[in-house]
Amino acid sequence: MFNFRKKEKKFYLDASQIKQLIDSYEGCIATDRITVDGCKVGYMYREEPYEYNEADSGWRFLSGDEDDRYMNNSKKHGVYLVNTICNYDPDIMPFLDAEPGTAYIRDEKGNFVLDEE
Repeated sequence: MFNFRKKEKKFYLDASQIKQLIDSYEGCIATDRITVDGCKVGYMYREEPYEYNEADSGWRFLSGDEDDRYMNNSKKHGVYLVNTICNYDPDIMPFLDAEPGTAYIRDEKGNFVLDEE
């Protein structure tokens, strides 16, 4: 017999732990390495928000160790409020006003630096 029930993700933070940290209700995409496994954001970049979608911030958040196979599996990503990801990693907050086309990566000291590539 087949089990067609959708497996629910077990998030690292419980909904009751999410606090309002920023004044935004825009969305973003983040990988399960952050929201399920509890990893810090290691790489973040901002694309032009989707046209006709005022709720998209353009931000994409990854732990930085996701390989192509992981990234090609759409079940390993989700759409979240940017505020939610701030709760997982408040270190991203000072960079949220960066222009589309901007990317940051954590250096060996754990600080975000502009990714020039």
